[in-house]
Amino acid sequence: MTTVVSRTFRSTPQRDAIQTWLAIIDLLTAGKPGPNRTELLAVQGTAASVIADQAPKDAAIIVTCNGPRTRIYCIYDGDAIDGDGDNENSLGFDALAGDWRISLPCAAEDLEWVQRSLKSSSTRISARDQSETTKADGEQQNALAGPLVFDPKGFLGS
Repeated sequence: MTTVVSRTFRSTPQRDAIQTWLAIIDLLTAGKPGPNRTELLAVQGTAASVIADQAPKDAAIIVTCNGPRTRIYCIYDGDAIDGDGDNENSLGFDALAGDWRISLPCAAEDLEWVQRSLKSSSTRISARDQSETTKADGEQQNALAGPLVFDPKGFLGS
């Protein structure tokens, strides 16, 4: 089972969409310069558009790597001003270790141009319809959806 860590960023009107993406970049890179940061900065306009459309309000930006999975949400409006529910604390691991990938949620009507834009700037950052679950999320949900079966032999030993 994959370990999942969640963070929630204050977005508009507390900070604009570009500032929100830059804060997310700082979290993922621990504020360090390098090729990962450069690649994340290369998609800032597209990522900011997704954030401005409030796609990560209910559907997470999903970051996978050789460590725990990171889910990033944004809060908006009054919640962003009050900070109710925010958690922008640093991570205790490198969120971009190894073969990392980022999946941005996106409104269905914008998906085609967002995917095209991301593809022109990055091979690791992609977009998905915000109403769909990712494959790994779906597998986890399917495993949880089945009935609970008690195996007394396995529990008590043979």
